[in-house]
Order: sequence, then structure tokens, then C-alpha cells
Amino acid sequence: MAPHTSPSTPAKKKAKPVKQVVTPVLISNAKPARRQHVDADALGPKKLPWGEGERLQKVLAKAGVASRRAAEEMIEAGRIEVDGKIVREQGLRIDPQTAVVRVDGVRVVIRDEQVYLALNKPKGWQSTMSDEMGRPCVGDLVAERVASGQRLFHVGRLDADTEGLLLLTNDGDLAHRLMHPSFEVSKTYLATVNGEVKNREVGKLLKDGVELEDGPAKVDRFQVLEVGQGKSLVKVVLHEGRKHIVRRLLAEVGHPVTALVRTHIGPVALGDQRPGTLRVLGRDEIGKLYEAVSL
Repeated sequence: MAPHTSPSTPAKKKAKPVKQVVTPVLISNAKPARRQHVDADALGPKKLPWGEGERLQKVLAKAGVASRRAAEEMIEAGRIEVDGKIVREQGLRIDPQTAVVRVDGVRVVIRDEQVYLALNKPKGWQSTMSDEMGRPCVGDLVAERVASGQRLFHVGRLDADTEGLLLLTNDGDLAHRLMHPSFEVSKTYLATVNGEVKNREVGKLLKDGVELEDGPAKVDRFQVLEVGQGKSLVKVVLHEGRKHIVRRLLAEVGHPVTALVRTHIGPVALGDQRPGTLRVLGRDEIGKLYEAVSL
């Protein structure tokens, strides 16, 4: 009977696969993965204690998105997103100061204290909030708002001889990103230049890049709109923000600028806004600006 050890040997061989295959699946892979997945889905928008924050449909109504009833229908349809999660729960309370709310993917700015303005800066005015020499400046146009407590600043600059679109806000995060070259927010200009511009030749030069005294620069798009009587009207689109960049680029290719207007900053257009006037940006415009700078 002593030599009969074979029955115990197969039993040991069967036990090994159980330890090597089954145990890791249950402990190392399956359970942690399930827990992580369920927890992530369960998190959703942060729920506030009863009595704190504001109901989501009220916040949407105050932001001008829709009436409360229409906002409830939008929530039910899955069109509203809070902090990266679609919300279908009616009556969800959120903190308007911190919650990120999107409607159909477009961010809604819901903080009451934020101000977003478009100014058509007139020619000859300084892009400053005050001027030591007493010259007309942007600050003169928003003096009443500043006096009432609004702390506004301009997003970027336009030189005195350039007119057109300038944004003013008290939203520091947005302003910083709009001005930072890494976000490549485009600006569109209409320039009247000396000489009859040959679209293909000049456009290729500007798109390939021109060497300036402070380094190379190039445009994103270039188009000749009108030519005649020794002058041309051209459209220039670029995301550079260096001083006098459009004037210097066009002068470098042999077409000095005689008049310059900025018509667009990203998704915001000047349109038919009169020089020296202000308008409050619409909800869609603000949302698209946020989207352009990944906020």
C-alpha cells in the first residue's frame, strides 16, 4: 500500500490552477473594477444638503436660459449637464458659484457678479482704463459701471489708431486664457492697405511666416476682399497677440496699413455695433468663449 501515492498527486495538480486563476480574478481584478465603476457613476453632481444652494431650474431661469417650466422639460430631456454629468433629477440643488452647468454642451455662466461686455473702440482712443495725458480712453466709456463698483478690465489691447472689437470683463480666468497664446483664440481684422494686393503671393508669404524684429510671425488665414485705385481691403485672421502685429506683418510684405478694424475675437463678432458703444454679451457668446479656452 505504501507505493500507492498517485491518487494524492493528481489532487495537488488540480489545486494549483484554482489558486493561480480563480483567486486573482476575484480579488485583484473583478471586485475593485466593479467598485470603482459603480462609485464613479454614482457620484454625479454634488448634492447639497436641504436648504442650501439653489434649485437647478431656478438657476437656469436666472441665467436667462429658459423659464422654470421650460428648464424642467430640458432637464427631463437630458439636455442639462452639471459638473460633467447629465442631470435628469428635478429639484437638484447646486451652488451657482462653483457648479459647471452646460446646456446642449454649451457652458452657462450663472454667477451674478460676472460681467462680459463688447466694446467698439473708436479710432484715436487708448486701450487703457485711465490716461495720464488726459486722452480719451476705454475707462471713460465704462466710468459709470466702475463707479458703481464693477471692477472691469480689457482683454488685450488695440493701438490708438486701430478701432473695433475689445472685450471687457471682471472674469479673470477667462480673460487670462483669451490672452494666452497657447489657447490660440483667433482675432479677425479688416485692413485697408496701400497697393493692389496679389492674393496668392502675399497670402502664401503671410501663411508661411514672416521674420520680424522680435521673431517670426504668420497668419492663420488671409483674403483679399477689394482692390482698386491703388488700395486694397484685406481680411487677416491670426491668433498672435504681439504689439502692432497686423500692421507689422502687412508692412513687411510691402503693403502698409492705412486703416485697421478688429471685427472678431473668437466666436464674438462686432457686427453693426456703433463706435463708442457697449453691449452685454449673450449667453451663447459667453458659453462659446468658455469652450474656446477649455473652461
